[in-house]
Amino acid sequence: MTDADLTRPTVESEAELAFEGALRPTSLGEFVGQAKVRGQLELLLKAAAMQGRSPDHILLAGPPGLGKTTLAMIVAHESGRPLRMSSGPAIQHAGDLAAVLSALVPGEVLFIDEIHRMARSAEEMLYLAMEDYRIDIMVGKGAGATSIPLELSPFTLVGATTRSGMLPNPLRDRFGFTAHLEFYDEAELAEVLRRAASLLGIAVDGEALAEIAGRCRGTPRIANRLLRRVRDYALVHGRDADLATVRAALELYDVDDLGLDRLDREVVKTILTRFDGGPVGLGTLAVSVGEEADTIESVVEPFLVRVGLLVRTPRGRVATATAWRHFGLARGSGALFGDEL
Repeated sequence: MTDADLTRPTVESEAELAFEGALRPTSLGEFVGQAKVRGQLELLLKAAAMQGRSPDHILLAGPPGLGKTTLAMIVAHESGRPLRMSSGPAIQHAGDLAAVLSALVPGEVLFIDEIHRMARSAEEMLYLAMEDYRIDIMVGKGAGATSIPLELSPFTLVGATTRSGMLPNPLRDRFGFTAHLEFYDEAELAEVLRRAASLLGIAVDGEALAEIAGRCRGTPRIANRLLRRVRDYALVHGRDADLATVRAALELYDVDDLGLDRLDREVVKTILTRFDGGPVGLGTLAVSVGEEADTIESVVEPFLVRVGLLVRTPRGRVATATAWRHFGLARGSGALFGDEL
């Protein structure tokens, strides 16, 4: 094995990461969808630039994959400020946050992903930092402990959360602007896919793009992921990325015409066939499909509820009439026609 063989995976990995970054839009003009949020952010950034100040603190709330990280990068890029990125789970002590804040340069944009998962002590330190650009550092312990104020450079905090209800009110109220990102419609997703296909160098017709757009749960991240799997399938099989190729690729990867994947279908089919449509408790359902209850509740159920296949009731999860029709079942049949769970 030569030195070139040893270094090739690293070089390819770096190229892949660079390519992933290239798919992200760098300006609000390139960003597809979220028209209302784009307009609000554009006004906020222009007003700050005209007044020669840092933009107000921004909270981006919404489900995963809708562009919160991308918008944070755009805020920094369009305001001409450096960007520093962190995450809530990485800030588990007030000292962790103090180290980040004290290193900020004037006007820097600090992006904290999953901000609702920060430690409570760090949240309380952040209140003062956001409002007065200073923090109090405790030195010593017990009766001899003293508080030393540390002045901070003015900065813009961009927080992202998938569960805004978990943010304490004092923190939420300190953001000057809160953007609520919505799921994309199929026309917007087709535009996202068209742009990504152009960057990927894939020739995809309108029918194929529409087919992918209809199966990606209203989420651009999933759309781009499915497009790349279609590209791989077309490359390996020597085919054009047409409608037939898209359908074959997505069938191979267990993505049906509603966008349900293997786990989604297993959850719904379990409710239908083992519990006659429900109601069934979350714990029982988790054991039945062999998955963690948290995964079902936070990853699987939101989409199933949104597309009308599942409802949550005080007694448990219940499959809807749409679910029975989608899986070709009649209540009380106990199993898929011709297909056991």
